[in-house]
Amino acid sequence: MSSSSSSSSSPEEYDLVVIGFGAAGLSAAVTYAEATADRETPVRIAVLERSAKEDRGGATRWTGAFLRVNEDRQLDTDYADHLTRESKGLVDTAYVARLAQETPQTLAFVERHGVEISYDEFPLPHTFDGGVPSMTPPASPLGGGASIVSHLGAALENDPRVDIRYETEALRLTTTDEGAVDGVVVRGRDGRTHRLRGRSVVLACGGFQGNVEALTRYVGERACDLPLIAPGIANNRGDALRMAMELGADTAGQFDMIHAEPVDRRTKAADAVLYGFACGIFLNGKLERFFDEGRDTWDNTFEHVGYEIWKNQDQEAYWIADAKTLAIPGIMNSLLSDVPPEQADTLGELAAKLGVDPEGLEKSVAEFNAACGPGEFDHTRLDGKSTTGVTPPKSNWATPLDTAPFIGVPVTSAVCFTYGGIRTDLDGRVVTPSGAPINGLYAAGEATGLYYHSYPPATSVLRSLVFGRIAATHAAARQTA
Repeated sequence: MSSSSSSSSSPEEYDLVVIGFGAAGLSAAVTYAEATADRETPVRIAVLERSAKEDRGGATRWTGAFLRVNEDRQLDTDYADHLTRESKGLVDTAYVARLAQETPQTLAFVERHGVEISYDEFPLPHTFDGGVPSMTPPASPLGGGASIVSHLGAALENDPRVDIRYETEALRLTTTDEGAVDGVVVRGRDGRTHRLRGRSVVLACGGFQGNVEALTRYVGERACDLPLIAPGIANNRGDALRMAMELGADTAGQFDMIHAEPVDRRTKAADAVLYGFACGIFLNGKLERFFDEGRDTWDNTFEHVGYEIWKNQDQEAYWIADAKTLAIPGIMNSLLSDVPPEQADTLGELAAKLGVDPEGLEKSVAEFNAACGPGEFDHTRLDGKSTTGVTPPKSNWATPLDTAPFIGVPVTSAVCFTYGGIRTDLDGRVVTPSGAPINGLYAAGEATGLYYHSYPPATSVLRSLVFGRIAATHAAARQTA
């Protein structure tokens, strides 16, 4: 059952209220529906979505939803060590262990609902599955995150126990005299507010990347300059964090850090990310290099270059490469823009197409070319072919840009998600600073904090699915205890 907005005729008593229609919320709602299917008295489930039906799904709808798993549906064996190493010991290792434990069952769950997991060709090495550079392609749903939204959303639409309330925002949680969460106050499209009672509530409405005020407060000045990587995350307003903190919830994750990605600024298409940048160079608005493009594989550097473009390069950069990059088999699969790179037979002609100074571009490329040391260029591994005498260096894949055609893309940085969020326990329950659970309140996905200093990619959708299921499983069991 679904409704386009809150209605006075809709039932107000629910066993579960899920706030959010992305991967975490869908996983929670469908799992709860399955876990309670045999109850003599049918349960009632409400799923709240800020957007209209045609825009539902938040960030999940727009992402490619890469999954950091191997062909046996196991989580990358290096993931826990990577997080611990990059977070300087701040990450919740027990959370990561639970994520690894539940990954195979979670992928089986989405596959059972019609989501097909595939392994796509990826032309550049990455460190997924084992922590060493590999050409093994990352997994992803056919159709990306939109497939998750479509298939799990259909399961809810076909369930008469479920009310999907579109264009409905959550304002605040309600509690019993003992402090247990027992519902939520919502506002519908008509501007009126009312209360939904819920025996359990799952917060699954993302981070605060769609809220410039919160971004400025936590991440820093000029947050207003960050475009959104996809339109769906405009609805990620920090509602979960705000409501949970009003009840004394603890937080986790690095609040002044974001996952930002380098995107093609010629297009408004969602997720127009340049993953395949390592074999070229980045120049800023002054046509100066500012980043070691080859310091590691793309998956360990793409968010760092994205953050750098926003934080220190005034949101202006240009990616420059030549025919040797174009010759890499499948390279266009790693440049996700719907607009092909600008291409020209000379650097001067390329500069004109990019709208930059030809002499400045030629000078910077010449300086880089002169600094490239000996060695054989090999795009399939960390080849050690580096520069000498230039700052910043290029640690791998430093081959001269001297072979026409030359290609270039004007780049900016787009925010994908925020690091800071609600702290939960291993059952998805929201906890206070003492670790005590707030009874009846759960959270999953990007509403919860995990990452510090670095995000190992291809895990955001995965952890959303996993902990949505964990939270719903616990809520269903709690209500029968």
